[in-house]
Amino acid sequence: MKTTSRVEAEGFLRAPFAWYGLDEAFTGPRRLMQIGTAADGTVQYGSMGHGDEPSIKSEAVAVEKERFAVVVTVAANPVRRTGDGTGVLEATTVSSAAWLAGSGLLAHTWPANLDHTRRDDWLDQQTETAFELADDLEGPAWSTLSLPVDGVPVPFHYRESEFGWVLAGSATGVHIGAYGRGMSAYGLGFSAVKDLGQYA
Repeated sequence: MKTTSRVEAEGFLRAPFAWYGLDEAFTGPRRLMQIGTAADGTVQYGSMGHGDEPSIKSEAVAVEKERFAVVVTVAANPVRRTGDGTGVLEATTVSSAAWLAGSGLLAHTWPANLDHTRRDDWLDQQTETAFELADDLEGPAWSTLSLPVDGVPVPFHYRESEFGWVLAGSATGVHIGAYGRGMSAYGLGFSAVKDLGQYA
């Protein structure tokens, strides 16, 4: 089982935005996962796990038994200058959340017909595809569904694949992405995390 490092745990507390996870209707285990930071150490995004610990499984039977959903929170940032004034940081959008969620799902995927040596090539190809799909949220690969965020219905972009599902939308001050397997995305709800201790 992966444990969250002390640095990552502190990063969740240091983030200048609200974290989102599944709402109280989900009663299973919760845990902190990874955070992503800018060059100056500012927390940009992070993920929180719900249900089973995602693992790379090559056996279809094992994968089918996994039930998990991971929620990715991304700070909503417009185009802005870097801290030292020498450059510009790219804006974050719903597409950012969609790509991070898609990449997260791929990181826990391993088609049964691939060996270790070929998986890296496959992962590179699939990650590029996930990026292209996330850049075209209005395209035919995505559908829309409405899910509650803090009790208010919010439209999300949604996509299913043989590996699981990915969705992305926005809340106040953040973009929300999520991915999972074995749990229906249609029954999920999200809420701001009031107590990070739930995820410790």
